[in-house]
Order: sequence, then structure tokens, then C-alpha cells
Amino acid sequence: MNFKELISSCLQKNAQSQRELYDYLAPKLFGACLKYAQNQDDAKDYFQESFILIFKNLHQFNFKSDLFFWAKKITIHHCISQLKKNKNLAFTDLETIETHEEINEEEEFSIDQLLKLVQELPPQYKMVFNLYVLDHYSHREIAEMLNISEGTSKSNLSRAKMILKQKITSQQKNTLYYHEK
Repeated sequence: MNFKELISSCLQKNAQSQRELYDYLAPKLFGACLKYAQNQDDAKDYFQESFILIFKNLHQFNFKSDLFFWAKKITIHHCISQLKKNKNLAFTDLETIETHEEINEEEEFSIDQLLKLVQELPPQYKMVFNLYVLDHYSHREIAEMLNISEGTSKSNLSRAKMILKQKITSQQKNTLYYHEK
């Protein structure tokens, strides 16, 4: 079954088709919820609520864009609105923060380790980092979504990178220390 047929069948309330669409989208969309939520329980709530929104708005999908990206956008916007509603975001409005050193990409550090560190960032920094680095939104788009200035988006990204750099450096020093013993 192609996506047009699947969506058409979902719109006719066919439970099997809805399940098929859910199974297709669920793994990646839950990952998106995990990136933005403060904990696993919140991620599960955001995930379930996002699927309600996806099915509720499925009639608006126009087939001009990719179904997954359309659903992911709904999911990300829902996560952001929930975080705003719960007031878990406090943005730093600094126009510029200088970082003189970049993370040394030659150092061995796994993606899983990095994603774990991203989860530990303060909510406002994690949000901007995820939107900019992982989901490829521009600072202008982030500013509009979060009702902040572009400068605030840039400074929060810069602070997130600075914190990650410090954590990576610290972990690498600890690893070196343990290897030398």
C-alpha cells in the first residue's frame, strides 16, 4: 500500500491502516519527543498527544512534503508548546557569547555519549541545540517558534556548545586519568 492509500484509509477510520501509519512513524517520533522532554514520562505523554494531533490533522497533509517530516514538525511544535505551557524554559537574552575553542572532533567520543550529554543540558539550551543542530532549523525559525530573539537563540546555542565542550573535556580527562592508573 502506498502512502496516499494508507492516509486515505486512515481518514476513513480504518484501524489497521492507522496502526500501520503509527508503526511507521512511532520509532522516530518518540526519539524526537525524548530530545525535548525533561524525562521519559513527559516524552511518553508528548508522544501520545502528538499522535492524536497527527491523526486529527491528517486531512491537512498535502503530499507535497514528506509524511515523516510533516509529522515530526507537528511533534516538535507540540513538545515546544508543552514545555512553554509548563514554563520549563527560561532563555538567556545575551546577544553574543564568545567561545574561542571548538570541540575537538578528532577526539573519540561516541554519538550516544554526546546525546546523553545533550539530555543533561538546561532545558532552554537543550531546546535550541536540538532545534538547530539536530533538526536543522534556522535561528530565525527557532526565534519564531520559541518567541525569543534570534540573538537569544544564538546565545543559547553558544552556551549549550560551551557546556557540552566542558563536559566532554571533563569526561576525556577522567578517562585519561583512569587509563593512566
